[in-house]
Amino acid sequence: MSKLRILYAATEIDPFLQTTKVAEMLRRLPASMQEMGCEIRIFVPRFGIINERKNRLHEVVRLSGINIAVGDDEKPLVIKVASIPTAKLQVYFIDNEDYFHRKSALVDKNDKFYADNDERAIFFCKGVLETVKKLGWSPNIVHCSDWMTGLIPLYLKTTYKKDPVFKDAKSVFSIYNNEFMDKFEGNILEKAKMLDIDDEMMASLKTADFSGFVKMGMEYADTVVRSDEDFSENMNGLFHEYALHNKLSQVATDENLHSSYLALYNELAN
Repeated sequence: MSKLRILYAATEIDPFLQTTKVAEMLRRLPASMQEMGCEIRIFVPRFGIINERKNRLHEVVRLSGINIAVGDDEKPLVIKVASIPTAKLQVYFIDNEDYFHRKSALVDKNDKFYADNDERAIFFCKGVLETVKKLGWSPNIVHCSDWMTGLIPLYLKTTYKKDPVFKDAKSVFSIYNNEFMDKFEGNILEKAKMLDIDDEMMASLKTADFSGFVKMGMEYADTVVRSDEDFSENMNGLFHEYALHNKLSQVATDENLHSSYLALYNELAN
């Protein structure tokens, strides 16, 4: 087939922000896939902790200006880009003044979880897909990493299913041991809703917590990958449930990791 096109969406990427294993994986995996001949696009939130001047972020005006609905509110989407210094990779940053201009990622200076982290995740998921649509770039694979990307597989199977840009896209959802106990506030189903989605499709979100986002990703992705970490009893129960549905894919955890991912991507795309 022609060159494999892979879209990566994640919570963070080294060297711009690194608080968990996600950042390191997103730095290495896309670079390896590019070296193996794949075409890559990477999207992460532009958390305020990321220094724009130091990392040479700049706004892409032609991609900015879309309004993204989160419940009854519409917020303007700003797209910024920067290059990874040691790789020929460009990173797209999803930004919005209300959601991402705080000088920290998910918790405030008192280590308190931001009450609107669910809205920030919803804005990010919708913003990624709208930006890719505007780019007119059709991915074969959409690889979503960590809880904040958990709604993208749902949107691909519903709202964007018939869109020419996404009609052939298959999704991978990677889960990391970044669990938190905080609950989200307000009607999360109304916030997350888009065209062709009813409440029953989002039943897993009703818990309004970390596991709700993870369950959504596992439910709608074409395959699920767990990171090489120790997970809680709760998370292991979820993995077992989805393994029974043959949705849990195994990838190598040694020097064959990247070639193992490439084989998985090709299997999904063909």
